[in-house]
Amino acid sequence: MMMLVSYDVARDEKGEKRLRRVAKTLENYGQRVQYSVFECLVESAQWVELKAKLLKEINPEYDSLRFYSLGANWERKVEHIGQKKPLNVQDVLIF
Repeated sequence: MMMLVSYDVARDEKGEKRLRRVAKTLENYGQRVQYSVFECLVESAQWVELKAKLLKEINPEYDSLRFYSLGANWERKVEHIGQKKPLNVQDVLIF
């Protein structure tokens, strides 16, 4: 299933560390499509794991997370216009 995750982390003294940890966690599960937005193609068990990790990283009094479930047929729900065409998350990537 495709999950879209957006976050807003406070930029206070400790927020910078939280911000880096949230971004790093999301980089391990998906691709960045905007500064604070990731597309994550995950199985149900992976989603439970990812969400738990993100919830451990943030401070809900200062930070926020938003989750959008695009489901299994996500290709028909996503339209991209403009620069930086997104990578096909189902293709093999070689670095």
